[in-house]
Amino acid sequence: DVYKRQGINAEYGDMKATFGAGCFWGVEKFFRKEFKEGLISAVVGYCGGKHVNPSYKDVCTGKTGHAEVLQLEYNPDKVPYKDLVHFFFRMHDPTTLNRQGNDVGTQYRSVIFYHNEDQKTEAEKIIEQLQKSGKFSKPIVTTLEPASQFYIAEDYHQRYLENNPGGYCNHRIYW
Repeated sequence: DVYKRQGINAEYGDMKATFGAGCFWGVEKFFRKEFKEGLISAVVGYCGGKHVNPSYKDVCTGKTGHAEVLQLEYNPDKVPYKDLVHFFFRMHDPTTLNRQGNDVGTQYRSVIFYHNEDQKTEAEKIIEQLQKSGKFSKPIVTTLEPASQFYIAEDYHQRYLENNPGGYCNHRIYW
């Protein structure tokens, strides 16, 4: 229906946002910390590939086309989409192609999966502003892709760094 196509939860009027910025453990940790109760849900999984219902093992081969992503459900009256996008660019390096730190491969690409044309337009505008701002010495390589089927990652990946405080994370706030 029209609400699903626009990324809207018809029952609550909430929106979805989907971001890939390297290993999804750190992406989830940073977004949860930054936006707390402004988020209705935050789930890690896979998006942007061709393989149906991929596993972590499948995605790690780099052959499925999926990115490790965080899918958020949020209320736009509490958390504007532009705030999510700005934070996305603050918490990872969008100038490295298919890599974040030690994580290398297309599954770690910098990508925004947009759920409607307004999200795409907002993301394009922010990318243009950031590129002109001089915050990054290299070009931003983040891709904008229409949101495709999202597959929830295995249970042990959900809230991974919350459940494993010493776990691997290469994310930080850059500015």
